[in-house]
Amino acid sequence: MLSSAQIRGIYRTLADAYGPLHWWPARTRFEMIVGAFLTQNTSWKNVEHALRNLRGAGILNVGGIRRIALDQLEQLIRPSGYFRQKSVRLKKFVAYLDEHHQGSLSRMFAQPVALLRKELLNLNGVGHETADAILLYAGKLPVFPVDAYTRRIFERHGIGSADLKYEPLRAQVENAFQPAPSRELSDHYNEFHALLVEVGKRHCGTVARCDTCPLEPLLPKRATISADHR
Repeated sequence: MLSSAQIRGIYRTLADAYGPLHWWPARTRFEMIVGAFLTQNTSWKNVEHALRNLRGAGILNVGGIRRIALDQLEQLIRPSGYFRQKSVRLKKFVAYLDEHHQGSLSRMFAQPVALLRKELLNLNGVGHETADAILLYAGKLPVFPVDAYTRRIFERHGIGSADLKYEPLRAQVENAFQPAPSRELSDHYNEFHALLVEVGKRHCGTVARCDTCPLEPLLPKRATISADHR
């Protein structure tokens, strides 16, 4: 298992290598939430295409998704794949927002984090990673989303098997940065997640490219990942 000091060491190393990334790429909180739904099972390039369609149609907002016909929404987000499922999920999210929070994201994010997280996880198509990305990036709440890059990088740096449960891994990362004020924690989690995605895309894919990776000195015994662990 990685210690809190090791986790913070990975964070500092990546921050020194890449600097502030100011992620997630979105213009508004609602756009970020839509992106979190659309990015499921597809590339961000495809999501950007779908977001441009929604923005061009003038409906990349709560009211726009509320009023547009389902079949029209499907066509606009078609580039993101699974467009029928995702259209229904976006509609259901807005319906939830209307029913529980009077259509207001500010009201939604004013709830206690644990309660809001539970509500989001009860929505169709919202798993742990999607819920936590919404809480962190749209709500600026101190929750760390665990994605495939996080699992792979931490496994290769000694955290254990790839089947480690989501919640223990999330808690381990969050605990590494505590105690700190809530806003400071959310800033750290935001940057750390973005940095892990960046190094994952550049170096820690299915095939590891350790030789030029800034994290190579932190690997166990300074060893690169063997072919058996790729």
